[in-house]
Amino acid sequence: MGDHGSVSDQLFHILLSMIDEPKHGYAIIQEVQGRTKGGLRLGASTLYSAIKRIRARGWVEEVAAPGTGEDPRRRYYGLTRVGRRVVRDEARRLEELVRHARAKDLLTKRTT
Repeated sequence: MGDHGSVSDQLFHILLSMIDEPKHGYAIIQEVQGRTKGGLRLGASTLYSAIKRIRARGWVEEVAAPGTGEDPRRRYYGLTRVGRRVVRDEARRLEELVRHARAKDLLTKRTT
């Protein structure tokens, strides 16, 4: 596993939203909200504060807009190679946690 430690749920979802293609801030907010069924709502200031932190870590970078006709004021962000590794490592860490829970039959047992 990487040397980045575990990643907060918020950062994981932000990084995961850029796995397929670069996105602008509002698209990231929408994807995270949709994926979590509204369980994680990011405000613009929260998102851009997080993007500032992960840019400083080298996980994302600002990239050119993917197509023509895009609003020139929108800034697009894409994962760097390091960012891809971070989100992949975190997904593997989470998968390992679920594997342990399944081994204990936690997900099929009814708990009180």
